[in-house]
Amino acid sequence: MTALMTDTHSFETSALGGLLTDDTFWPAEPASLSELGLSISFVEALLLKTVHQAGTISGRNVSTKLGLPFRIVEPIVDALRTRKFVAHVRPAAFNDYYYSLTEHGQKRVQQHLAQCSYVGPAPVPLADYTLSVEAQAAGVDPIDRDQLRASLSHISYQDELLDQLGPAINSNTGLFLFGPPGNGKTTIARSLTRCLGQEIWIPHAILDDGNLIKLKDDAFHKEAPVPEGDGQLLNSQEWDKRWVRIQRPSVVVGGELVMDNLEVRHDPRSNMCEAPLQMKSNCGCLLIDDFGRQRIAPEELLNRWIVPLESRCDYLTLPTGKKIQIPFEQLIMFSTNLNPDDLVDEAFLRRVPYKIFVDDPTANEFRSLMKSVASQMGFPETPEAADHLLSYYQSKNRPPRRCHPRDLLTQVASFCRYRKIPLTLRPEYLDQACRNYFSAL
Repeated sequence: MTALMTDTHSFETSALGGLLTDDTFWPAEPASLSELGLSISFVEALLLKTVHQAGTISGRNVSTKLGLPFRIVEPIVDALRTRKFVAHVRPAAFNDYYYSLTEHGQKRVQQHLAQCSYVGPAPVPLADYTLSVEAQAAGVDPIDRDQLRASLSHISYQDELLDQLGPAINSNTGLFLFGPPGNGKTTIARSLTRCLGQEIWIPHAILDDGNLIKLKDDAFHKEAPVPEGDGQLLNSQEWDKRWVRIQRPSVVVGGELVMDNLEVRHDPRSNMCEAPLQMKSNCGCLLIDDFGRQRIAPEELLNRWIVPLESRCDYLTLPTGKKIQIPFEQLIMFSTNLNPDDLVDEAFLRRVPYKIFVDDPTANEFRSLMKSVASQMGFPETPEAADHLLSYYQSKNRPPRRCHPRDLLTQVASFCRYRKIPLTLRPEYLDQACRNYFSAL
């Protein structure tokens, strides 16, 4: 297994191909077929499917699509050509050739596609993925108050919130963000991922017991540039291309969440599996937004996670019936407008130790929000606008929310554009926005 190294002047590699320096996981480029952790038959099948998809393709382009070094791919292509599965079409640059499938190869590739239709970068073994998560797990490096303040610099909050959120993030366990709607709970939760440190590496796909699991999801995984090496240990060109460097993931799901999203989902037609949400969010954040309003009962959802939250690992069932253990290493957050005590029992609340109440803004904070939003939208500075709205709230016995300045001033801006007048925060414009906005609330 690849070892975590704290001595930055030394490094260690192994059959898994991982390299760790400065406490950072680095997937070193495999030097031979044996270091891939994949059988020769699997690589051959994936190679033939790649040629089939392309029609005609050079050996180096096959190497690129598989994410494997050309020195590993070249002898495999030669062997397939000797066995009459592929044939030379014409020469290519750098002593390479363009290849296409023979009739014999076409028949073989149909068999492979019937078994699994995946075409793309070669997968990595489950053990390699597990090692990478353990090495890169969020919370390895504790954050401090300044880092947390920087990550929340673009939003408004009460200062005491920092001392509640900071320990919760460093615990890397779980937390409830609860309180009235419209006060930025979801925005706060999304912002916390910025505290978790540097980018991470994930594989495109994982293989275990013949089951291929697609992990990379463009909806949640945003690619990041590969850092330059120091000239000795790391070279930005020498890394295992089966892996991709991404920003720490922030997976957000709301009322659409169902239990099926938390299990390995198998497509019988392609014979491929898709990783569950908790696997896609490893080393990052998983936010269950509007908790309590999902199509499944809160008890059912929480019972599914009560063991992983305690043991920091989860168990998934593959299509073959085999159970696998995966790391459960993310900051899991539940955002809700409801009181957690009304949603779950004491046993689960004990496993989510941090319950943080996000309250309404104070009058001074509301004034600051109004000033900031008005400036961003292009309104002239109008301090009395905030006082006018605060008086309205008091007269209607209505609490202010952090979303109100943005929502109300957007309505005023739309009205001004409609009337073809300059952006102005007149009292009557604000009153009309309030009538429109609060009429059904």
